[in-house]
Amino acid sequence: MHRNSALSLQMTFAFFSGFGKPRPLPMDEENPERFDFGTPDTYQYFLDLGPLSNVSGRFAEPVAFWNDVVAHPDYDDFWKARNILPHLKQVGAATLVVGGWYDTEDLYGPLQTYAAIERLNPKARNTLVMGPWPHGGWMRGKGDRLGDAEFGFATSETFQPLQLAFFMHHLKGADDPAMPEAFVFETGANRWRSFDAWPPKQAASRRLYFHAAGRLAWTVPTDIGLDDYLSDPARPVPYTQEISQRWGRNYMAEDQRFAARRPDVLVYQTEPLAEDLSFAGPLRANLWFSTSQTDADLVVKLIDVSPGEPKGWDDADHESGRRNRGGQQTLVRGEPMRGRYRESWEQPLPFTPDQPTEVSFAINDVFHTFKRGHSVMV
Repeated sequence: MHRNSALSLQMTFAFFSGFGKPRPLPMDEENPERFDFGTPDTYQYFLDLGPLSNVSGRFAEPVAFWNDVVAHPDYDDFWKARNILPHLKQVGAATLVVGGWYDTEDLYGPLQTYAAIERLNPKARNTLVMGPWPHGGWMRGKGDRLGDAEFGFATSETFQPLQLAFFMHHLKGADDPAMPEAFVFETGANRWRSFDAWPPKQAASRRLYFHAAGRLAWTVPTDIGLDDYLSDPARPVPYTQEISQRWGRNYMAEDQRFAARRPDVLVYQTEPLAEDLSFAGPLRANLWFSTSQTDADLVVKLIDVSPGEPKGWDDADHESGRRNRGGQQTLVRGEPMRGRYRESWEQPLPFTPDQPTEVSFAINDVFHTFKRGHSVMV
């Protein structure tokens, strides 16, 4: 329900408002159990709603889980009792942990489940599969595209035979499919890769640094400066440009130009790459930040910037309906961080106004190749 302690308001409000009630019909567009926003524009709905204390009055009857979420904003015993990771001990069965790089509901879950089984059961047969999928996408679609990203082929259909072979071997005694330790899809390059560990052992830790004039580079800056912006709570940066009542999925690979062009978003970008560059494994944002207030939500995004006008693009391409992706800023990974939890999930700590403070937080894993000629943007 939280991402680095920032409440996932739309999912918690809209999705869980239908829980704890009789369900005479499947949850679909005609089911009266679905919350009625009265507008397709939930961005505006939540702006008009005001503080969380106004929410309960919008529900036809109390929603127990919503009340629990509001009553427990910190990572306290309520949430700790619901953490499955410490209990993944004595796992004797072979496990196939499957997740999607674009799972907006729970990317953290499969990555950390796999890691916990590895750590607590070193002799267990444990395989991680990560495809370019949204929540459950390996069984709910072709997996050939999402949002503004294309993956080149039906990735779900290439994985499903492996899934069947896994069950046939372990449940029916068929031949061993000899699955690798990690079978992961490399976005950007659009190919499946096999590794004997995740993250790959050959992945080296590197740091990108912010420089003046919006530059992003591997070198440590020699000058000390700052960039600032005015954050207006009445006009927060939306997570998507899509107008919808639903908790979206396409935003996980959406073109970010709608956000980058706002004056309250700082943008840093490398020069076009001379050769392919692959990111594999977890990310971490290390920021020095100050605010005139006592708290702030920070959102950090890793973005793949396509080159400008594609070579050879002509009127026939345009008329065919092909998309001109020149300059597209495709989201690779983004995470929020509620600033007051920068030192502890359990004990929030306000900022001292106008005092530079270090804010460092983990960002979920990626496996993405920035192709030659593309740029890395943060």
